[in-house]
Amino acid sequence: MSAADSPERSGASSARPSDQLRNLRALLSTATQRLLGDTITVADEAWRGPSRLPGWSRGHVATHLARQAEGLTRLAAWARTGERQEMYPSMERRNADIEAGAARAGIDLQIDLDSSAGRLTEAFDALDDSGRWDAVVELRGGQEAPARLLPLSRLTEVVLHHVDLDIGFGVDDIDQTTADWLLEWCAFRLGPRTDFPALLVVSASGYRARVGTEGPAREVSGQSARLLGWLTGRTGADGVVGAEDLALPAY
Repeated sequence: MSAADSPERSGASSARPSDQLRNLRALLSTATQRLLGDTITVADEAWRGPSRLPGWSRGHVATHLARQAEGLTRLAAWARTGERQEMYPSMERRNADIEAGAARAGIDLQIDLDSSAGRLTEAFDALDDSGRWDAVVELRGGQEAPARLLPLSRLTEVVLHHVDLDIGFGVDDIDQTTADWLLEWCAFRLGPRTDFPALLVVSASGYRARVGTEGPAREVSGQSARLLGWLTGRTGADGVVGAEDLALPAY
């Protein structure tokens, strides 16, 4: 899928791109504040405990979120200036940074989460001032996207990894509007993958998208949050019609 095929929310087809972007950034601000409000209560011992992601502690998840914010900050700078910047120097460096930061004290993790999110907000503000949201950048994995989708990428990370922290926030706590947006982003990211079964994803909100590239598409349907949880491996197939016997690769 090319940048030209990037998702536009079907439920807001009449909204101008600038309005969509403003709404997305508001959703991101709300999701970030909810995340930070929950993580401030996590004790040091709990940070070292397991998250919902295999092999990762909650400290790993928090560190990843902070480094992902920095990666998107670099992409926003690329879009604004036209000077190419990689989201991560290398996958080896990305993984090493996450591992190195995972065992920090809770207060250090919290400061990292908060300050990295703040710098990303400033980078988005600067990009807004430049008017270069349509500049195309390259995401991790090589997929291209216009910079106006970076807030949606970040919203997906904040919400799904809030679930992964396993501190009381689950897939069914995701509000409908956010779930619709996140489902569209996941379909955008999964669309070109050859290891994913060909699916026609149909949300009760009216959104439809094909993911996977091989063979005729099988229809799966349900509420956006349930489809999102299933596609990303956060939940089973409960509430997803047509998915009962399907095993999906990792998101």
